[in-house]
Amino acid sequence: MRRAPTILHLDMDAFYAAAEQAAKPSLRGKPVVVGGIGPRGVVATASYEARVFGVRSAMPTAQARRLCPNAAYLSPRFTLYRQVSESVMELLRALSPLVEPLSLDEAFVDLEAGGVAAETAAARAVGERLRRDIRAATGLTGSVGLAGAKMLAKIASEAAKPDGLVVIEPGTERELLRPMPVRTLPGVGPATAETLRRAGIHTVAETAEAGEAELVRLLGKAHGAGLYGMALGRDERPVVAERDAKSVSVEDTFEVDLTDRTRVRTEVLRLADRCVARLRAAGRSGRTVVIKVRNYDFSTLTRSETLRGPTDDPAVVREAAVRLLETVDTTGGVRLLGVGVSGLADFTQEDLFAQLATERAAEEQAAGGTAEPEGEAAGAPESVVELPRRWHPGLDVVHEEFGAGWVQGSGVGRVTVRFETPWSAPGRVRTFAVDDPALRPGEPLPLVGGPGQSSAPAIRPKSVSPADEAESAAGGAEISRR
Repeated sequence: MRRAPTILHLDMDAFYAAAEQAAKPSLRGKPVVVGGIGPRGVVATASYEARVFGVRSAMPTAQARRLCPNAAYLSPRFTLYRQVSESVMELLRALSPLVEPLSLDEAFVDLEAGGVAAETAAARAVGERLRRDIRAATGLTGSVGLAGAKMLAKIASEAAKPDGLVVIEPGTERELLRPMPVRTLPGVGPATAETLRRAGIHTVAETAEAGEAELVRLLGKAHGAGLYGMALGRDERPVVAERDAKSVSVEDTFEVDLTDRTRVRTEVLRLADRCVARLRAAGRSGRTVVIKVRNYDFSTLTRSETLRGPTDDPAVVREAAVRLLETVDTTGGVRLLGVGVSGLADFTQEDLFAQLATERAAEEQAAGGTAEPEGEAAGAPESVVELPRRWHPGLDVVHEEFGAGWVQGSGVGRVTVRFETPWSAPGRVRTFAVDDPALRPGEPLPLVGGPGQSSAPAIRPKSVSPADEAESAAGGAEISRR
């Protein structure tokens, strides 16, 4: 534990939804829900305006629609979110060489490693400057927590939401933690919380009072001892600049159960290609291919195959995934498919069998034969490969006459587009045929720096009270011993 609050935790406020509101002037100040829009979709992020109605992350989209039917329900645009995230991470890396990203919108920073004095005032000044810089660079807001340990910094940033800064002074940890629910502590998920509940342990104070021996008996040596230390406010975990991934995977949930074996195979091939693309983007390779199949009755199966060496060859991963699929019965219907690669390495080993297959295909073509097609087209009917364009709500589009806009909705052969940009006034809505040749998918526009604009206004949630405004202007709140 440090003697000064020099570990910073940043958490962007309602990140995906706030980015969509910044990009779409007509949605500012209105409820926005980002996530899967189909009947089996799940909410990724809800704006603060939507949270007032009870909408939360990880909630089924169908339930969110019942709670807040008038919200804008949008598909995620990860290209935009990654661009904004990189801008934020650059600001964090300018503060310290020790930055530990947890996701696109969340990270720890060791301020002492960046030369910040081990004093509360110095750490607070850095946190306030960071919030201003994020607003100027992205038009969005983030909440900052400062403490002497990672666990406490994260608790502080949660208390600071939205758009605030909270400092937990070293020495006040135990008093602060005592009344909090045990789920507040890192590593306490639903299963651990249920085990503790059955033992009559509900709060952090009760966890500490139970003693290390009892927690070890309930949870095992490592978990029990670690949890006891956390309950006392002790967290010695360092900020780690590079978090080594153990696997790379992708998965899709389908609106309607897949029962056609050819379609299932085609989806596995497509997922394998997406997985390899992510693998290569990370500069990695892997030697174990894994498929995940969730059936119509929610039963989930995984199958894996370990290759003789690490690879990033899409043909090798596709072949292994298809072999694994052949061991799974999918006749009852498939709800979800996934493909992953684990056993990651920084190098590849040429796969002899893939090389032989390539040479054999070349020989067949030279002899006038026909090689079997690869990828999504392999074994797939033409109707599966040549799908019509799908205009998902929120998708960026460009029209030859009206310019840039986004899809507001589509159906019965028509697509409705609102033409506006991050720096314009709320735009007009027009409707086109889904196959209109003048309409095409577009790329996300920058949230700041558009024509006639030096910076975009930050999206401030309606739930921020005047007291919160005054507190933010005064430099944030502080949790300390009084």
